[in-house]
Amino acid sequence: MEESTVTTTPIPESYNSNLLVTYKVIRGYSDAEYATDKVTSIEWDLHNGRQAQKHNNVLNGKIDAAKEIICEAYADSQDQDTLREIAEALGIELIKEVLFTATLEVSGTYTYNILDSDYELDLDSEVTDALYADSNNGNITIDDTEVCHVREA
Repeated sequence: MEESTVTTTPIPESYNSNLLVTYKVIRGYSDAEYATDKVTSIEWDLHNGRQAQKHNNVLNGKIDAAKEIICEAYADSQDQDTLREIAEALGIELIKEVLFTATLEVSGTYTYNILDSDYELDLDSEVTDALYADSNNGNITIDDTEVCHVREA
């Protein structure tokens, strides 16, 4: 188990927790407002905000765990309606990602000038450089493509 040490920083002489400070309050995209408050009050607001953020992170982790459980159990469940309602209550989309590989065979014609003395046919490079895979379906993402087995027909 790791030991942690706590060090305290001395309070600067110029620190005044009762000092009134005017600051900008930002709420979404509306015009900013200006508020005046004591430093102590602002410190507590910042502390409470950090605590709320930690609590949010814990709850989001629990929701992610519930999502995995629901998505795995959904297909075999006798009570899909209840799982759907739980997912809706937690704001969970019931989606599942499936990794896939596919093979696509392409045939075509490559045209080049045989009188061009500087040109030596490298069909593999020509085809590899010219072909790519894309998806017209928003549910499919192409992560990687590889051209294999280029040969003259």
